[in-house]
Amino acid sequence: MPGDNYIVLDVMTKEVVSVSPSTVLLDAALLLRASALRHLPVVHEGRLVGILTERDVQRCAPSRLIPITEDSYNAVFADTNVGRVMTREPKTVSSQTPLLDAIRLMQQAKYGCLPVVDDGALVGILTRGDLIDALQRVLTEKAITKDVVPLT
Repeated sequence: MPGDNYIVLDVMTKEVVSVSPSTVLLDAALLLRASALRHLPVVHEGRLVGILTERDVQRCAPSRLIPITEDSYNAVFADTNVGRVMTREPKTVSSQTPLLDAIRLMQQAKYGCLPVVDDGALVGILTRGDLIDALQRVLTEKAITKDVVPLT
């Protein structure tokens, strides 16, 4: 089967933006918005301890249907650390995991991403966007790996 030759390393994002559990939620939310990211791995002392998603941030936001001042609304984000709202112990894969296995896991569990961890250290992240990029390269007959420039 053609897809059996690919591993997570071939398509993952290697330059990962991460935060610490002590990061203020306001800063993390602004980082998500400013960088157009949807997932922030949470790292403490070099180890992945959680993941913060756009959905986690939205879940903490006070409802605008409840009378609340702008200052009180903003205080929720300014007074809350990422460690309180992150998803703890997220499912991970290694860079050597077969890509089809990672895709199956993401589809079955409906994950938007999988942090990539080798020897306990965060080395990348595999997102649905990475998979769409890889699919586009396959459909346009280009190399699937991000680091390989096809000969033209």
